[in-house]
Amino acid sequence: MDKSLHALVSRIRQWAWQLGFQQVGISDINLAEEEKQLAAWLAAGHHGEMAYMTKHGFRRSRPAELIPDTCRVICLRMDYLPNARPWQEILDQQDLAYVSRYALGRDYHKLMRQRLKQLAEKIRVDRSAKKSGRVFVDSAPVLEKPLARKAGLGWIGKHTNLISSQAGSWFFLGEIYTDLPLPLDPPAVDH
Repeated sequence: MDKSLHALVSRIRQWAWQLGFQQVGISDINLAEEEKQLAAWLAAGHHGEMAYMTKHGFRRSRPAELIPDTCRVICLRMDYLPNARPWQEILDQQDLAYVSRYALGRDYHKLMRQRLKQLAEKIRVDRSAKKSGRVFVDSAPVLEKPLARKAGLGWIGKHTNLISSQAGSWFFLGEIYTDLPLPLDPPAVDH
């Protein structure tokens, strides 16, 4: 493996931290097992009225078909409102309401997409490349949880959410599809 790519991953981690991400991991794009599970899930009709789940065929499980030349996915975790007021404190006050923690801040799609684009641009400039990769935050057919698991960000619980040993399931996920053959992170251990 090219030593310069190892150094780049160190810089990516540093930049991500500076941009407000709590965790970064690198995954390959082999989702063959996940594709079998997805196909069975769709065949069983578990997607209900979500017709968009079948719209893109297997691009969801084949990143290089969605974005040609993709060979790695940079997966990022951003915790939501880690300094939010304790729920009991809010519920004890008659004039306050309690809503899901993820809904208290700015629209995470916009916030994360902006930060992911900044990170992708830093990578592009660092590599003197013409393109920087493509960023995603719930914006395309991406198997974000399996990719994040493969990148070491957490494991998938029985409730189908990704769980981090540091943040539980209180976080958002974003991805950068890239053609850089970055060194892989080990997958998370299933608990």
